[in-house]
Amino acid sequence: MMVLHPLSDFINSNSPVSNSSPNYWYEGRCPQTGELLRLPRTRLVETIAYNLMQHLTTDKRYSSEGKMYGVLLIELPTGEQRILKAFSGLLNGDSVVEGWVPPIPGRKQVALEEASTLSELDAIKQELITLKQLPERLQYETHTSEFELRLQQMSDRHQGSKNKRIEKRQILCETLAGETLDFALEQLNEESRREGIERKQLKRQRDEKLQPLQQLIAAADTRIRELKQQRKQLSRQLQTQMHAAYTLMNFLGQSLTLQQLIPGGMPTGTGDCCAPKLLHYAATHNLKPLAMAEFWWGSSSSDQDKVQGEFYGACAERCQPLMGFLLSGLSQRKSNAEVSTTGQTLPIVYEDEWLIVVNKPSGLLSVPGRYFDTQDSVLSRLRYLLADGVILNAVHRLDQETSGILVLARNQQIYRQLSQQFQQRQVHKVYEAVLSGSLTTEQGVIELPLWGNPENRPSQQVDWQYGKPSITHFQMIAVEGNYTRVELTPLTGRTHQLRVHAADVKGLGIPILGDRLYGCRAAASRLHLHARELCFEHPQLEKTIHLQAKTPF
Repeated sequence: MMVLHPLSDFINSNSPVSNSSPNYWYEGRCPQTGELLRLPRTRLVETIAYNLMQHLTTDKRYSSEGKMYGVLLIELPTGEQRILKAFSGLLNGDSVVEGWVPPIPGRKQVALEEASTLSELDAIKQELITLKQLPERLQYETHTSEFELRLQQMSDRHQGSKNKRIEKRQILCETLAGETLDFALEQLNEESRREGIERKQLKRQRDEKLQPLQQLIAAADTRIRELKQQRKQLSRQLQTQMHAAYTLMNFLGQSLTLQQLIPGGMPTGTGDCCAPKLLHYAATHNLKPLAMAEFWWGSSSSDQDKVQGEFYGACAERCQPLMGFLLSGLSQRKSNAEVSTTGQTLPIVYEDEWLIVVNKPSGLLSVPGRYFDTQDSVLSRLRYLLADGVILNAVHRLDQETSGILVLARNQQIYRQLSQQFQQRQVHKVYEAVLSGSLTTEQGVIELPLWGNPENRPSQQVDWQYGKPSITHFQMIAVEGNYTRVELTPLTGRTHQLRVHAADVKGLGIPILGDRLYGCRAAASRLHLHARELCFEHPQLEKTIHLQAKTPF
């Protein structure tokens, strides 16, 4: 099947193409080195894409359903340039189409399960539509409106009658007396009772009419909830099967399944987008990517909100989390046994078959964040460096700007056991910090309730109403000019606990040096906070592990 296309199929060699700067960059950080890797969308590749759009216009197969299309400009080992093109998902029900990049390996393995699940999901969709369009719903609304109107009309009529009875009672009391007055007033009371009975009868008629409809609608709503839960479970099951089967390769020659790449799970359809298909194909065929472009073609539903012929970048949920891995190897990789990038290293403090403990540098995340610029972390680097890295889990966290001891578990059982020790405050932690001012008290205890205001994340604050208890012991180590070196021992593990306890006026009242978030204005190259010591019971060896990492400031 011909997949590589000559440039002449898409551009006229006599037509000059502007060599202006790229309009977009596909970006991601190498999971091993943290290096930012980039692939441009250039004017040339956009011109190639526009010519592909012209071809799509002439073929009705491509306008029947809206989807993303992509083109990748590559260089052969001989130096010649060629074009790869891809579509997202299926094209008119087919995953393999002549002239287009084939799907990522793994789809065939789950083809039967996918077809069966999609059939079940479609049946659920049709039943949901039927239940939502139940004729009894319209009947209920119609009858409800009718009875509300009749009750309102009756209420207005009864109010008029009541007003007249009030006037009559006043006149009768002024003109009659004795038994004659009692008889006349009783007639008015009887009229009031009849109107009350009339109203109750109408309400009874309404309930007799509406209650059977209500029961049918309630049963339908219960069924809708069951179907939605069933749909969710089926989608999640299919997603897990696909992610375990789909295998991606990068330009370092590394192959991983989607499940290994993103253990926490990804949306359905991940791996079927254009960018992963194009980059995977290039990596597996020794083709060097030069530029890539993706665009939407065909109709667009309201929830897709895409414009035909518009260029789009890597989608945030499905493609962007994969970019760092897919682009790895495009630039020369540095060889360093410690895993190094921009001068940062991950020295091993302790390691056995159950645990690995590193001395995290300042400026590196403990675990990856959600977006491409927050993928570089201790966990993501070790996951790609170590043979068993896929199942690693960080037992606790250190702030990005905090350095020091970070513990990672090599299996789920150890992870749970150590996490429990942290939660039950059985782990002894000692931090060292430099305060940006002079401390007069040599030692003491800080107890302040901390609360993270959702409108001011990630900052924490002291809040006596909503805050959670937090306790820190402090001990002065030395006075260093205008600064004070202290030892901090947290008994609880709240977010930013030590930073707030240092900075708040009810704590030490002096921000940690370099802590811009909590008011330090002194010049500093980093946050001067370091996790120096950690002491815990080894779940497997049943002995106390006492670890130390020298303070780097």
